[in-house]
Amino acid sequence: MATVFDIAAYILEKKGEMTAWKLQKLVYYAQAWSLVWDQRPLFAGRIEAWANGPVSPDLYKIHRGKFLMKTIPTGKAGALDATSRETVDAVLDYYGDMHPQELSDLTHSEAPWRDARGHLLPGAQCQNDITHAAMAEYYEALPPAA
Repeated sequence: MATVFDIAAYILEKKGEMTAWKLQKLVYYAQAWSLVWDQRPLFAGRIEAWANGPVSPDLYKIHRGKFLMKTIPTGKAGALDATSRETVDAVLDYYGDMHPQELSDLTHSEAPWRDARGHLLPGAQCQNDITHAAMAEYYEALPPAA
């Protein structure tokens, strides 16, 4: 299984430099859609419902304090198998050109992030998991993209 760093490295290889904020959202959507389309996670590790949206804390440790990301030093884009590459490519085709704020607004409107945060006030710190089950259930129920 690839790591979150491998997924991030692959995304950066395909889309080029981007904000850490956008990279986190794309990693989240790649994980969510892999659970639906492939019935398996892309990577092990938590995704938490932080104030600014879904965040992989492991990936955050790599980019903390950086605004733009060009590479992930510990990531190996070539570590993804064909199925994982196909899933990430489909996610990038749909979400990859969205503005980071648009991605953030989208995640904030969706049940997995909202439910994991519960009744917390906007901006409140949170480390609650967005579970694989919550992601799979929500995204599986969405109509296919037109």
